[in-house]
Amino acid sequence: MANVIVLLLALFSGMGQSMQAAVNGTLGKKIGSIEGAFVSFFTGTVMLLIFMMIWGHGSLSTVGNVPKWNLIGGILGAIYVFIVILAVPKIGVTSAITAVIIGQLIMSVIIDHFGWFGNAPFHFTYKRMIGLVLMFAGLYFVFSDKH
Repeated sequence: MANVIVLLLALFSGMGQSMQAAVNGTLGKKIGSIEGAFVSFFTGTVMLLIFMMIWGHGSLSTVGNVPKWNLIGGILGAIYVFIVILAVPKIGVTSAITAVIIGQLIMSVIIDHFGWFGNAPFHFTYKRMIGLVLMFAGLYFVFSDKH
């Protein structure tokens, strides 16, 4: 049951990413793509600061002790937000997010298969391959419908 709850939370998180893409795409058209990404991250940082002050139990003072590759998440997130802000006005939320999801899936199966970044390995199977092929087919249909 706990795994179902986590799966539902991930589903809702994905819904939030689509909303974020739509909102940020509009913001980027109004104030500029890089500026929109900055504003998005700044407001998110303020929110996380408030959450950390209320619920945080970790220690920021130990961040210097983590492997440096652990710090690229923010860079990857900034690149993601910037690219989505550029893409959404040109290809729409559905095409942009479908492409993002497929990109996430491709990298996810690689990370899972090899157990990169300290994660347990989950091997690539023919069922996962079929899932990826169907997602590519979905991207084709979603994108070709608009253009």
